[in-house]
Amino acid sequence: MHTTTGNDRPPAPTWRRYALLALGAAAQLLAVGGRWDIAAAAWVFPVLLLRFTRTTRAWPGALWVWAANIAAAAFWLFASGMGFSPVTLAGAVALAALLTLPFLLDRLLIGRLRPWMALPVFPAAVAGCEFLITVLSPFGTAYGNLAVTQYGDLPLLQVVSVTGSYGIGFLIAWFACVVNRAWETASWRRARGSVITYTAVLLAVLLGGGARLAFFPPQAPTVRIAGVTAEASAIRAQKAAIARIPGGRREIAAATTLRPAMTAVLRSLLAATEREADAGAKLVIWPEEAVKTTAADERTTIAAARDQARRSRIYLEIGVEVYGTAGPAYGRDETVLIDPRGKVLGTYRKAHPIPGSEPFTPGDGRVPVVATPFGRIAGVICYDADFPDMMRVDADLMLIPAHDWREYGRAHTQKAALRAIESGYAVMRQDSEGVSAAFDNQGHVLATTDYFTTDRQTTVAYVPTRGTTTLYTRIGDAFAWLCLATVATLLALGAAGKGGVRRGAAPGRTGTPPSPTVTNGTRTGQ
Repeated sequence: MHTTTGNDRPPAPTWRRYALLALGAAAQLLAVGGRWDIAAAAWVFPVLLLRFTRTTRAWPGALWVWAANIAAAAFWLFASGMGFSPVTLAGAVALAALLTLPFLLDRLLIGRLRPWMALPVFPAAVAGCEFLITVLSPFGTAYGNLAVTQYGDLPLLQVVSVTGSYGIGFLIAWFACVVNRAWETASWRRARGSVITYTAVLLAVLLGGGARLAFFPPQAPTVRIAGVTAEASAIRAQKAAIARIPGGRREIAAATTLRPAMTAVLRSLLAATEREADAGAKLVIWPEEAVKTTAADERTTIAAARDQARRSRIYLEIGVEVYGTAGPAYGRDETVLIDPRGKVLGTYRKAHPIPGSEPFTPGDGRVPVVATPFGRIAGVICYDADFPDMMRVDADLMLIPAHDWREYGRAHTQKAALRAIESGYAVMRQDSEGVSAAFDNQGHVLATTDYFTTDRQTTVAYVPTRGTTTLYTRIGDAFAWLCLATVATLLALGAAGKGGVRRGAAPGRTGTPPSPTVTNGTRTGQ
């Protein structure tokens, strides 16, 4: 019995199949949403891994691709400086299993459905699995989302304003299917329909995206916004003081010796805020956990920020980390938005603490939106922006105070550009110990600052005061749900034997019995 190859041709030699696996796995390392991504690698690795699974028995092939996916997830942890722990490794294994499912479904159904019916299985499953990761797991789009690898390709990325980020994964996976179709048949006559259809759709996406950029650019008046971070020397001194306190967050909350170091950071932030306001900024944003304070000093800290906003006549969004003595979290991660009169407009608590590293009690996930003379301003905190459904709000400007680290700061900030395009608002992401950036509602970079390469950690951008309504904000994740429904329907048809393929027909050529294969001088059939 020879191995099914996805058509009626003899199976490829074993070494060639595993060479495809090795090359695909290597390419995938450069398409994980990390600091070493290469956009083209995201289009290459599915082609190779799909070819491997189609030329290998279903379950062994799926196990090998699962191993490749685990390696990719582990590489992302390493490249992003996440570190390895039971929580991160378990997450890597689980995500890898889900991302292997499209390859397994394609392999199981390719011989049970007519070619035109089998074609959408893989792309719909890829898009559906990306969506399920954001819905069912605590990881959002941090890992497993192919759209983040295409940062900077603005004509292509405009499609996320319709489909959400899952449309990019669909297009990449569809490309893999079309290439494999041509590879399997080695016949232009049999592959031309798939090739022409895909090419037409991709050109429509690119031309439509290009037209959106060319003919419908943001034209609203702009407002000057500044993101400020405390002086690096003050931050280092505060870290050293906290490190000298034995115990955890509860002991830090009770320590009075930390007050001078925390006050120095606060003064640095207030001075930077005043400087930028004097330079013309109408809104100033601090990073996540920009100022650390104990529960006992929280009111005093916020009062100082309110006084600065009132004196400078600006809107001020501050990131605050509160150390408390009450468990189980012993503190909060929140932002406070203050108006030019010094009035607190709202306090927001982080809804998605990072699994395994942030013990904070999550907030309710309701994103506040405040009407101002400079448009409707909304705000979340750092990792919250990795959850597209939560970020689909009616706003003109999204403020994202963040706190990353050297290995991950740039990649994490780049992902915020997708939220801007999806929901039609500008984004200002001020990142402590990372890369800060401002994007307009089409993903153009308005300003960027690298914490590790600048003496003064300040980002200044002129941001449009009016956003736009996208189709994605109106229909939500309808495209992703449609992909899941498509996979479920095709799976049911294949399982019931109603895919239009006669029993005994070879996968990829309906109605044609498999050609005999000569093995060691013996003619064998399927």
